[in-house]
Amino acid sequence: MSERDEARDGFPRRDAEGRVVALGDLLGVTLAGVVIGVLALVLFDWTFELIGSGDFGQANGWLAVILPAWLFLEDFRAWSFGAARVVAALLAAVLGVAGGLLVAGLADGLPPLVSGTLAATVFTVVYAVVWFHGVHWLARRTG
Repeated sequence: MSERDEARDGFPRRDAEGRVVALGDLLGVTLAGVVIGVLALVLFDWTFELIGSGDFGQANGWLAVILPAWLFLEDFRAWSFGAARVVAALLAAVLGVAGGLLVAGLADGLPPLVSGTLAATVFTVVYAVVWFHGVHWLARRTG
């Protein structure tokens, strides 16, 4: 088995082109990425509070979306060039950001770490669902 084939046997499961094959895998990995991002933010925020450079909870929780965005970018690159992937990505981004901003607005009274984390989580779920179903549907429609 080649090194390229071994890379495809991991999680999330991918097809021969490197595209994620199951929505559950995409959601699982991206939500794990949000959790890891939040833990890193909490650690940094706590460290800055300890050295007297700010109050705990003031870090921007939206930063927790970095790892999921990386996976979304990798999946985007795995799809062949065409309108399906661009339209699906743009629609997913618009809906994801709108959902995240709505949740952040509803959680306005909470510290930025909490409201941003909620927003990043909503963005991740909305983006994953819209991207996955959208790119598969559009790819079938456009050939």
